[in-house]
Amino acid sequence: MKILIAQDFLRSGGTERQSVLLANAFAAAGHTVTLLTFRPGGALAGTVAPGVLRRVLQPFDLGLDWLAPRLVAQARAAAPDVLLCMGRMANCYAGRLQRALPGSVVIATMRTGKSLPALFRASLRRVTHIVANSRDAAETLSREHRVPAGKISIIYNSLVFPAEMGGGAPPRRSPNPLRAAHEAADSTTVLLNVAMFRPEKNQRELIEIVAGLPGQLDWQLWLAGDGPARAACEQLVAQRNLRARVKFLGFHRNPGPLYRAADLAVHASWSEALSNFLIEAQAHGLLGVAYEAQGIAECFLPGRTGWVIPRNDRAAFRATLSRRISEPRSAHDERAADARAYARTTFDPARQVAAYLALFGRLTSRHRSP
Repeated sequence: MKILIAQDFLRSGGTERQSVLLANAFAAAGHTVTLLTFRPGGALAGTVAPGVLRRVLQPFDLGLDWLAPRLVAQARAAAPDVLLCMGRMANCYAGRLQRALPGSVVIATMRTGKSLPALFRASLRRVTHIVANSRDAAETLSREHRVPAGKISIIYNSLVFPAEMGGGAPPRRSPNPLRAAHEAADSTTVLLNVAMFRPEKNQRELIEIVAGLPGQLDWQLWLAGDGPARAACEQLVAQRNLRARVKFLGFHRNPGPLYRAADLAVHASWSEALSNFLIEAQAHGLLGVAYEAQGIAECFLPGRTGWVIPRNDRAAFRATLSRRISEPRSAHDERAADARAYARTTFDPARQVAAYLALFGRLTSRHRSP
């Protein structure tokens, strides 16, 4: 099968990681795979497997995610059986691509909780099929965009770092060099967030939340990632006099060591869809506390391995963090085992890749039928 995956840019975000994972896995399964990006380079460019053919539309990086010169010509040249659009910009072009390639199965993806641009909404009507990455996303497609249920498949995000997941005791049980480097004692609860610093990721809200935690609690907040919103967050930490408690760890190509060093995953985005970060955190045995958003409740077992907080309710978020920080370690360990089992089963990469390939097979067979 010839598969073309379209993505605007290989930045370090969750959708981009999913694009690379799928491209590599499809190629490893023996398919002819082309990964086409609008912009060259990106933090994840070096993670694309040699068996994946790379195509780039912009001759040099113009910094414009939406600019896709000769997109239709390149797609036609690839002559794909299946064209999978990943990310908002690629999905905005999905309808145009379906018109230009009537013999190909063009699949849009619903992986965002943000409002959809008009071109994205138009694409939903024109493409062959749509993959939603959560039940919530599928319900949004049906309820808000009137997409027939038969045109939607639900395939969860895959765990990106399955080989890095330790299966043993929680990280506090043994000395950890990362904790030592940041002066986190064995008694310190390390709250972790791994995300690009963009406004929609809402790290500012996490800083405001922890600033109001009771003074007697022993905690640190680790913010891993980089991006345009980082400087403002660092300024806010200084204003709140939290430099000793809030640590900026920068971009980590593989965040596995961070998960193993931390105790609790925290997430405050209001527009996030199914969160790769929360999924990976669960797989490493971290419990999660997150604001309500599309698909968030599907990242964990609500009330057992994670807690969903109503949007803007800082008091409830702080109260939940306080309980988690104060609870006995034995209670945490029991839930951590459930978190690992849930994530590694529900978001298993082999399972998700197989679901995509099975869907591609059904759709291409139907598409070729007279």
